[in-house]
Amino acid sequence: MKTITHILFATDFSEASGDAFAYARELAQVLQAKLTVLHVVHIPMDLRDFYVPHLSFEELDREIEEQARKKMAAFSATWQSLLPGMTTAVVTGQPHEELVKKALDEQVDLIVMGTHGRRGFDHFIFGSTAEKVVKSAPCPVLTVRPSIKR
Repeated sequence: MKTITHILFATDFSEASGDAFAYARELAQVLQAKLTVLHVVHIPMDLRDFYVPHLSFEELDREIEEQARKKMAAFSATWQSLLPGMTTAVVTGQPHEELVKKALDEQVDLIVMGTHGRRGFDHFIFGSTAEKVVKSAPCPVLTVRPSIKR
């Protein structure tokens, strides 16, 4: 088995991501691996060619990215003291493509990410980022389903 020295954790700041972060955090600590946390700002549809009065898409894009950076800063502030080698990044694009690109660029050994566990029509409509990453990642991918609240 290859030694795991660098873990890429993908977050969308959802509850599912929180459950997966517990695994990424524990693995990074136990293996003494570098941990990179990545959030991809996904703007699913480009509506710039449509006329929508009183709405600037550039401003909307900037606001979404700014809010993502604020969330990442808060996330980092919470965990940085426990994971001093942790790095973070916020990028814009298709989540699965950006995750695979980051994994290749940084030569990570493992990707950890949550899955929303969508089925049926929701899965058909929204697809599965986790499934796409698993199919194209250059390294193993650990997917974590959300915990069931009892």
